Amino acid sequence: MPRKEYQQKLDELREDVLYMGEVVQERLRMGLAALESKDDELANEVIERDYEVNEMYLELERKCTDLIALQQPVAGDLRFIAASFKIITDLERIADLATNLGNYTKQATRDLYPDVDVQGIGSVTLEMIESALAAYADEDVEACYAINDRDDDLDERCERASEIVVRDLIETELGNGTDETEVENMLQDVSRLLLTIRDLERVGDHAVNIAARTLYMAENDDELLF
Repeated sequence: MPRKEYQQKLDELREDVLYMGEVVQERLRMGLAALESKDDELANEVIERDYEVNEMYLELERKCTDLIALQQPVAGDLRFIAASFKIITDLERIADLATNLGNYTKQATRDLYPDVDVQGIGSVTLEMIESALAAYADEDVEACYAINDRDDDLDERCERASEIVVRDLIETELGNGTDETEVENMLQDVSRLLLTIRDLERVGDHAVNIAARTLYMAENDDELLF
């Protein structure tokens, strides 16, 4: 294959990965919106359209495999293709976590703990994904480090949110003579809220993975990979 055509395929791969990233971000926005408004219809849409992201993933996996098998790339090109493959894996997993938000929306029975800012945490994760994909598009090394640093702040927010839920449950909810059925329902809702916080924290981890692979792709630097 002539170099010009080969480079075009590499450029197309980058564009396809970025498009998949846009779709996944939209799914996460939809999941967060469904959770906030208790919108079962929107939640169902997030759940039912997960197959679209899965199909994108399989198609891009095939493109990466073909480029490696047929073109035998070396050095920077090989790192780019390998990084792209790893990044689409992280994007597919973020889409799965967005689907979880849809499921949590359908299962929740009531509002709990308004002082736990799930939407604020979700906004941070969306910003991290957007920044990570921009770093991938531009091969921006400094942005990769900034995303990694921001994950520490996200982890702290998630930890504080989880502590609020557990402490309030222990100190107030379970000690006020609530009947057994009500306690069971409450525990289920609390469990879903904690799972939501955990899943959003994982979204941040996947954003860091994207940044780490971008750094390795651009600089052959594995500092953020481990």
